[in-house]
Amino acid sequence: MIIKRNKMLALLLAMMLMMSIVAGCGGQAEEEQPAADTATIPVGINVELSGAVASYGSNARDGAVLAIEEINAAGGVLGQQLEALERDCKSTADEALSVSAALAGENIVAQIGPLTSGNVAGSTPIMMENKIPLIAPAATAANVTVDEKTGETREYIFRVCFIDPFQGTLMAQFAADNLQAKTAAIYADTSSDYGKGLAEYFKETFTEKGGTIVAEEGFVSGDRDFNATLTKIRGTNPDFIYVPGYYQEVAPLIKQARELGITAPMGGGDGWDSPDMVSVAGGDALNSTYFTNHYSSQDTDPKVVAFVEAFKSKYNKEPDAFAALGYDCVQLLVQAIKDANSAEPVKITEALASITDFEGVTGKMTIDEQHNPVKAGVIIEFKDGVQTVNTRIQP
Repeated sequence: MIIKRNKMLALLLAMMLMMSIVAGCGGQAEEEQPAADTATIPVGINVELSGAVASYGSNARDGAVLAIEEINAAGGVLGQQLEALERDCKSTADEALSVSAALAGENIVAQIGPLTSGNVAGSTPIMMENKIPLIAPAATAANVTVDEKTGETREYIFRVCFIDPFQGTLMAQFAADNLQAKTAAIYADTSSDYGKGLAEYFKETFTEKGGTIVAEEGFVSGDRDFNATLTKIRGTNPDFIYVPGYYQEVAPLIKQARELGITAPMGGGDGWDSPDMVSVAGGDALNSTYFTNHYSSQDTDPKVVAFVEAFKSKYNKEPDAFAALGYDCVQLLVQAIKDANSAEPVKITEALASITDFEGVTGKMTIDEQHNPVKAGVIIEFKDGVQTVNTRIQP
């Protein structure tokens, strides 16, 4: 009986072992089912949908969403669909940080945005801590991707826009060489790294080319009355006035300058790119004004033409540079996912740092050792309220 019971017990144990093996195999088979293929790849879109620079963020979001829809319609990437997690950082650095923290908790593989350099700086600690790449559409301050204290490149921060030294240098070259300006006044947004950086590099390049800065003045975010300072600048009779800042202040500033009889050509950076420039300043006031930008919707390159047509079809409006940069952010991210053959954030980061000759809507770009794109810039001129391409300048 004992022997029989032992045999039965042994048989029972063997059967239990076999069942556990089968169950284990079944569990492994379930894990290997193509669940990952049907899952989405979450991409955070942390941009300024309200607040001071909502025009920038909304257009960049539109461009990014268009890119995601096109990619998904073409089959996605690595057999998976991209999922856009859209959030509003409300044009503040503190909110950008909070949004990034929430998105990190939703397991995003990368974040697009914010737009301004200050708001990207708000997001940066979260992205670095969680080892998630951030691709900035339009944050042009040099310190966005490089730690000023250590000189080290921020490992997880990238951008698709050119940087302020390039913008300031481009406009100084244009003023001196194309407009033959010998003297210039600088009236800059001193409340932002953006305005201060552009002013610094414009001054440096303009003086190196033999020009003279006859006045340096400043305004701050939220200012709307510029008459007193413009009257001082008018007294210096400059050949050119450089106004690096954002459209909210620049548009009324230009309007008031023309009302005071200032006819000198004026210039600025990509912060001028907004429909509000025309609606506030007026088409006539904007004649003989120029700004550096990342692309033009009038470009005849087939890639640009296709993008403009698709954007107009979806949104019934002309895509500005921020829309194009948002679109390129997503396309660059997808290229990195393909190159890495992975949607893991760290592997995507490694692939982003190695991208060369990427053909974007805003031009061909190679990511350098400081995570900046090496690319061309465009000088846009306003003619009766319409943006036209004046000059394209290679780096």
